[in-house]
Amino acid sequence: MPKARNALTPDSLAMLQAVAEHGSFAGAARALGLVPSALSYRVRQVEEALDVLLFDRATRQARLTEAGAELLREGQRLLGEIDAVANRVRRVATGWEPQLTIALDTVVAPATVMDLVAAFYDLAPPTRLKLRDESLLGTVQAVTEGHADLAIGAVANGATLAHAAHGIHSRPLGELPFIYCVAPQHPLARAPGPLSDELLRQHRGVAVADSSRNGHAMTVNMVNGQEVLTVPSMQAKLLAQLRGLGGGFLPESMARPHLQAGQLVTRATTRPPPVGLMYCAWRVPAHGKPGRALQWWLGRFEHEATRHALLAGH
Repeated sequence: MPKARNALTPDSLAMLQAVAEHGSFAGAARALGLVPSALSYRVRQVEEALDVLLFDRATRQARLTEAGAELLREGQRLLGEIDAVANRVRRVATGWEPQLTIALDTVVAPATVMDLVAAFYDLAPPTRLKLRDESLLGTVQAVTEGHADLAIGAVANGATLAHAAHGIHSRPLGELPFIYCVAPQHPLARAPGPLSDELLRQHRGVAVADSSRNGHAMTVNMVNGQEVLTVPSMQAKLLAQLRGLGGGFLPESMARPHLQAGQLVTRATTRPPPVGLMYCAWRVPAHGKPGRALQWWLGRFEHEATRHALLAGH
């Protein structure tokens, strides 16, 4: 008895489709250039491999059973996927990567990223995109350890990125200024300023967890001894501070609409507000030339408006 995997070939699925369309083995055999007995034998082989009855032979017409109808529905999907794979393979041979994985630091404006994704898909490329959220050193590490092909919003120094691993390249995206914010109902909203480290230590801070997986995590702008609520992303940090769960430095572009709406207030601190120099980093293949998908994304970073929107388009 043939195995199901061996029996379900594109030819056998097309054969079953012909029987269903013609409503008889004789009609399908004529269309396929086979004798009816040979066609019946091949259909029976598929049925034996699946251990199901695909056609009701109680009458002169060959009518699909429920199992047969399901097989043809799935068969049409499989044949479509086979055609899609063949087309993708042909296009990959022209220099497109099968998949491009992009690590996004959570400080990057997601709407701008999705605009870029939409523009990329307008090209109808064969490349699948995979986006993954990262933060702090984890954004860089995703590229240096081979988990991603491109990182957007890396906070490490450009020289560090260039030497982090063989074949890693980088370029600056721009500066990202931060401001200290709390909710209007938070005690620090009414405290006399500028806020000292001693005063901040008396109140909970909100910090974004470093997604680094090698144990070298980064902590940014927390006061020693301060109670900390750690959240997985900059968006979660914003939500926590909007609810008065703690204070902390937020990207000015992310906080601005909430400041204008009166949902946050900004406070001066005795420590200078941080300014992050953000980078994009990418891995160049061993043969030395980026694929066409990576080249397209790198080309977007040549435009100042795109770089600005990635950091300020919240």
